[in-house]
Amino acid sequence: MSDWFFYLIAFPIAALFVASAIYGLQWASKTGQLRDLEDGAKVIFDEEEPVGRPTDQTLNQPKAKAVAPIKR
Repeated sequence: MSDWFFYLIAFPIAALFVASAIYGLQWASKTGQLRDLEDGAKVIFDEEEPVGRPTDQTLNQPKAKAVAPIKR
């Protein structure tokens, strides 16, 4: 395959990727998605779960207990 075919395909795809990234950042800035990032991260916690102290368990599994190393 010749080099021009690669450039004919790669450059438009790269330009589309860059343009969509710029548009996404512009949209996020315009709609206020980038304001006050710290308070937005605290929204996932409810009153029962204090900030900085996770209490969730994955798939309601009990927490794993520490296992003593095997002595040989």
